[in-house]
Amino acid sequence: MEKRLGVVALLIQGRDQVPAVNRILSEHNTLIHGRMGLPFRDRGIQIISLIVEGTTDEINALTGPLGKLPGVQAKSVLTKYSWEDSHAGHTDPSKNENFS
Repeated sequence: MEKRLGVVALLIQGRDQVPAVNRILSEHNTLIHGRMGLPFRDRGIQIISLIVEGTTDEINALTGPLGKLPGVQAKSVLTKYSWEDSHAGHTDPSKNENFS
């Protein structure tokens, strides 16, 4: 199965589930390329956005348990971009003038 690049958005109500969210994210750290968290303290919510790369099964294995936590919503958007498809035959990204 080919890997896809995507974004996962998490909305966490309250702080009770934050340790569980962080545990799940740590278990899937190989999929996560970037993470940004924004606390909305006045609203009692936290929003975390993740840049992920993996197969759809791998990403679902991340978002499924997160979405099952009480007070946590998880949504993912996966692109059709695939490193394998766009760089067939290229072994070094620094040698590809179209990659930056």
